[in-house]
Amino acid sequence: MLSKLADSTPAMPGLMLASAAGSDSQRTLYPYVTGTSVVGIKYKDGILLAADMGGSYGSTLRYKTVERMKPVGKHSIIGASGELSDFQEIMRYLDELILNDNMWDDGNSLGPKEVLNYLTRVMYNRRNKFNPLWNSLVLGGIKNGKKYLGTVSMIGVHYEDNHVATGFGNHLARPILRDEWHDDMTFEEGVKLLEKCMRVLLYRDRSAVNKLQFHSETLINVNDKLLLLSTAFEWLSKMPKFYTHKQIAKITEEGVTISQPYSLKTFWGFSAFQNPTVGAEGSW
Repeated sequence: MLSKLADSTPAMPGLMLASAAGSDSQRTLYPYVTGTSVVGIKYKDGILLAADMGGSYGSTLRYKTVERMKPVGKHSIIGASGELSDFQEIMRYLDELILNDNMWDDGNSLGPKEVLNYLTRVMYNRRNKFNPLWNSLVLGGIKNGKKYLGTVSMIGVHYEDNHVATGFGNHLARPILRDEWHDDMTFEEGVKLLEKCMRVLLYRDRSAVNKLQFHSETLINVNDKLLLLSTAFEWLSKMPKFYTHKQIAKITEEGVTISQPYSLKTFWGFSAFQNPTVGAEGSW
């Protein structure tokens, strides 16, 4: 009976027959619409994250306005590579987590370290069920004056570091960060370093798109009270090497501000780009 049912069922990617009763259980056997690298660093006054806005349908760069960085509660922001629908599911989990935390109304709130620990358990739990969430996540934030930056993979492997990256950023951006990152980087130096990484990724990663978003979290002192400064990178519009939209910085007590999208200035006149197969060996 099972074999007849399986033979009569049309082949559909991502679906597996679960029981002889005919009910099927859906699994993401491979991702469909994906985002590429997210890069994050600590700098002197806070955290910087960068990601482009591309969404690839297989090898086709189908969507170019996908936001892959989202605020989480009062102290954190998350960036995601991988399957975009799974990222939406993760955000549903986090929204429920933050709502439950807020309902306690005890004057405390979840910080970035607690949120990353939660995500680690979620990713590892789904991996053990052979139904993973196909994402690599970067989470950064500030709470009580302490900066935190970490990452977790789709199988629950996690770590904290001064700079992290996902996807091709692990191979192409981390070497740059290891050479040029230092503890006392200013905001401007941090953004320039991240843009150098994103430009290399744009040149070398076919899934990258020249439409970027940045996020910054900084602590400032106002009337002896620490507030969260989440800036929209107004100074970028004054720098001649960027093609940018007009941007306005914003200081809030309650949340996170993510910059408007903008594009990097690029140069495609290198001889290796003009004739990439010169000197290549092989039948192709």
